[in-house]
Amino acid sequence: MCNDILINFFEDGLFAAIAAIGFSSISNTPHHAYLTCAIIAAAGHSLRYALTLPELGSFHIIPASTVASFAIGLLAVLLSSRIKCPAEVCFFPALLPMIPGMYAYRTIEALLSCLYNTQEEVFGHYFYLLTYNGLTCAFIILGMVIGATIPVFLFKKISFTVTR
Repeated sequence: MCNDILINFFEDGLFAAIAAIGFSSISNTPHHAYLTCAIIAAAGHSLRYALTLPELGSFHIIPASTVASFAIGLLAVLLSSRIKCPAEVCFFPALLPMIPGMYAYRTIEALLSCLYNTQEEVFGHYFYLLTYNGLTCAFIILGMVIGATIPVFLFKKISFTVTR
């Protein structure tokens, strides 16, 4: 069981790193920053995965995403001076694999189901799914934004000296 968790942990980080490199390549990130973006994304996504495991923390996905985004922002600020790029260059591609796509998809799916079902009981069920998934998606994104930008403001001297 512990072996499976460890394999899933590294697998999660690997796929997040691959996605971050892909997002870096389409967002005009300097080529020398790809590896840093990948490492930051792998660390952040793996941290979120670990925090949601019942064995390690059993956090809900909203606070887990916020904590992982804070870690991504912190790593981006600390490593940005090494690659001579602003922290945002590193943390935007690293955050993109954490976007809650399934919650957004389920929100739209529930919205369409609400529109096509006129029975009150069925409509109520889909409206519940719409609000749950929509609010979860919105709060995950809000937590990611807040978590990633706090280190930029906390370490203002470090993060702004990179661009000078």
